[in-house]
Amino acid sequence: MEQTMNQKAFADVIRERRSVRHYDASVKISRDELKEMLAEATLAPSSSNLQPWRFLIIDEQELKEKLLPIAFNQKQVVEAAAVIAVLGDYEGYKQAEQIYQKAIDAGYMTEEAKATMIANINRRYENRERSVLKEIALVDGGLVAMQFMLVAKARGYDTVPMGGYNDELFKAAFHISDRYETVMLIAVGKAAQPGHPTTRLDVDAVTFWNEMPSK
Repeated sequence: MEQTMNQKAFADVIRERRSVRHYDASVKISRDELKEMLAEATLAPSSSNLQPWRFLIIDEQELKEKLLPIAFNQKQVVEAAAVIAVLGDYEGYKQAEQIYQKAIDAGYMTEEAKATMIANINRRYENRERSVLKEIALVDGGLVAMQFMLVAKARGYDTVPMGGYNDELFKAAFHISDRYETVMLIAVGKAAQPGHPTTRLDVDAVTFWNEMPSK
């Protein structure tokens, strides 16, 4: 019975999540709760478990007003409780020592495995093309962003992922160095108006078995 209820709850979350663009500006989310939500989101997978995602949380109204024109005057920026910039760290691999030491402390990894992993990571990442690191950052950032939006919905909040903003102006306004790649912005809060229902292609239209069609 418990498993069935949990499955139903999860089904409700994924079916009821909408991209919400109108928020109740009176609703606030505490920083402690935002941190809890991000902690749950960061259980998402990442390449070599390097977790290159970083989050800039913009929850002060003055700074949301500053962001508004950069995000092409999308009102959710100033109405939502917070806007979270999901970033990818080009130097995230340098935290492999800390990450894998935690795995050792938890009993998940041996010292020998850790040494091998770090050597392999340093060899692969130190001289890797920036374009390849960007691709990894975008994939891992997308995974954690989607997980955050589901976490938020499970807690009764609403979100909208945003790619509509001037990346250069955003980085300049919020002093984001070239070490970081911007993945997306996510507005989070309580809907003032529900998000529009959407339709999806039938799964048979997007799924193929064992080989792709020739055209």
